[in-house]
Amino acid sequence: MKKTVLTFGFLSGGLSAAMMFATMPFIYAIGLNLATVVGYTEMVISFLFVYFGIRSYRDNVLGGRIGFGRAFGAGILITLISCVCYVVAWEIIYYNFMPDFLDRYSAYLMDGLKARGASAAEIEQLTAQTAEFKTMYSNPLIMAALSFLEPFPVGLLITAISAAVLKRRTAAER
Repeated sequence: MKKTVLTFGFLSGGLSAAMMFATMPFIYAIGLNLATVVGYTEMVISFLFVYFGIRSYRDNVLGGRIGFGRAFGAGILITLISCVCYVVAWEIIYYNFMPDFLDRYSAYLMDGLKARGASAAEIEQLTAQTAEFKTMYSNPLIMAALSFLEPFPVGLLITAISAAVLKRRTAAER
């Protein structure tokens, strides 16, 4: 399992990082709404390696049979490796190419709130929240944890679906 998990985990993480590096220069040109859609689409595409990794493990290592638990275990390990690659890529991009991202994102949120006709109290609350988030984000470990939480739910969902779809047992095991 180790070889399969490492191979497909790094394929998934490498693809995720490559797509992130390829699209980040365009994030402000396309707008942050569309950039979010693009980002999550990239995650889904990169997490397709979870499906292929579980299938490879089932077919090439286990002789074509796998239960949900073992499939889920392999898939979640692939997901974890991919998420770590995502975090490393984001930290490189953030610190080297987009150090003003949080300021721009805060301004984007504020513009949206003002466009909806928010009250002064709502604007003040958002200002306080974004200031607190910027303080938290200045700690690289907290930033890594928050960044990890972006792709992980997507990977978890794809892992569960893939494990359910790919589980295969013999009649005697059922």
